[in-house]
Amino acid sequence: MIRYFVQLEYDGTNYFGFQKQKHTRNTIQNKINKALASIANHKVKTVCAGRTDSGVHALNQIIHFDTNSKRTINSWIKGTNTYLPGDIAVKGFYKVDKNLHARFDASSRTYKYFIKQCSEKIAIETNNCLWVKEKLNVELMNKACNYLLGEKDFSSFRASRCQSASAIRTVHQAFFRQKGQYLVFEISANAFLLNMIRILVGTLIDVGKKEISIRAFQNIINSKKRSSAGKTVSPNGLYFYGPEYNTFKYIKNLSFIDELD
Repeated sequence: MIRYFVQLEYDGTNYFGFQKQKHTRNTIQNKINKALASIANHKVKTVCAGRTDSGVHALNQIIHFDTNSKRTINSWIKGTNTYLPGDIAVKGFYKVDKNLHARFDASSRTYKYFIKQCSEKIAIETNNCLWVKEKLNVELMNKACNYLLGEKDFSSFRASRCQSASAIRTVHQAFFRQKGQYLVFEISANAFLLNMIRILVGTLIDVGKKEISIRAFQNIINSKKRSSAGKTVSPNGLYFYGPEYNTFKYIKNLSFIDELD
């Protein structure tokens, strides 16, 4: 059997998340499994690096699957894309060691959350970023981000239905950067809890509005209570930027905001 890593880009607006579900076929995994099966000529099982939720996008989702079908890399990419809808695309195809696992061998994962700051309501970008009409204090938000770094209990930033056995996660980096009207939150960690990033962004926006202080943000972390943190912001601004591996490297796709001068 040959194991492949597949690099995906998708707009999650119209899907019920990545993972296959019993009650619907409208998931990213269902679409990619069917497309790959059409080229492989057999049923395909895939494993992803990060299970994105409903409405969440991906710039560099990595999945793996096994097959005995022999195709050129170009044939795999072009063929699979032929069977995929317009909002899902294969961007890379890599033959890897049969023991390399897309999920378990990922040493870290990076997400980005895009916020557009402007006084007037937006329409075209509604599905791809969060609109905030107030001017946010980025310096304060970045000061608060410093308290997220390292190994911590992130119970304050997990959804009530989160099934993870432990809320301990290690955050490698977390910061905001301004690009014109856009504010980009970037965070990397070994793993994330359900809705963790969206709750973090909601709480950090409160810091940026000066509705809560840096000390209050520290207290929210230490409280380990979801009720202490801010609201869960919408999924439309969240992008899975991709995983990192110690023994596998790939060229990451950039977002439209990353490519701004």
